[in-house]
Amino acid sequence: MSEHNDQLIDIDSVLESKLGRRAHYVPRPLTAWLKRIIHQDDLNEFISRTGDLEGLPWLDAAVDRLHLTLQIEGLDRLPDDSDGRRFTFVSNHPLGGPDGIVLGKILGHRYGGRICYLVNDLLMNLHGLAPLCVPINKTGRQGKDFPRLVEGAFHSDRHVIMFPAGICSRRIDGMIQDLPWKKAFITKSVETGRWIVPIHFSGRNSDRFYRWASFGKRLGLKFNIAMLLLVDEMFRHEGDTFTIRIGQPIPPTRFDRSHTAYEWAQGVRQAVYNLAREAEAPATGANAQN
Repeated sequence: MSEHNDQLIDIDSVLESKLGRRAHYVPRPLTAWLKRIIHQDDLNEFISRTGDLEGLPWLDAAVDRLHLTLQIEGLDRLPDDSDGRRFTFVSNHPLGGPDGIVLGKILGHRYGGRICYLVNDLLMNLHGLAPLCVPINKTGRQGKDFPRLVEGAFHSDRHVIMFPAGICSRRIDGMIQDLPWKKAFITKSVETGRWIVPIHFSGRNSDRFYRWASFGKRLGLKFNIAMLLLVDEMFRHEGDTFTIRIGQPIPPTRFDRSHTAYEWAQGVRQAVYNLAREAEAPATGANAQN
């Protein structure tokens, strides 16, 4: 365990590094709450147990730790890459954690670990996941490198996994759904000749999560309160069953100039949600006949 101490999470040290001497004035109940909400002990136990695992073995260990059951529909739709083709896998983002881990596990095993994520750079702090990640935070020191990093990912021989909404789903118009999708996955996939594979991931976070997300938006807070809750949401999903539905691959030639890249992105977003609706339609029809 000692050799991994530099990876362990220590809220006290984080507060001290951010606040200096002022950390002394942070109320102990608040510090204790922070440790609970990010599951400091649970995460450190996992970090210590997984040791130097990285990439696909780390993803396997994370899914096992959460005791997740996966139901995959359309696995035969995952295209063969033996002809040298590379793909962009795009999915809705209902959970903000387990969905990314699960998709990495499924696609990583299918393609021999030749995958990479375009993710929020917060996830780069996960030692085992970092080798598979290309951070997409456009601010700070990494901002200048952002175009080069994205170019490198799409021109590499790895398959790209993206959540084009940028953040996990919110309650919008009374439904749990993604924000409008950003167009980058369309433009870069067309530019590099990548087929796009739509994927729908089932599930949702707690009502508490959506309340805090809405509250923070109404107040115009720069700090994303909802993001602070994502680790706790992840552990709330321990033992859950998720359905992953894989759609038909779409060739890059499909995205012609009849629509803008943004419009095509929303079309693929709709196709992802249609995967769930189509799967539910037969059951709905059968119930109507009874």
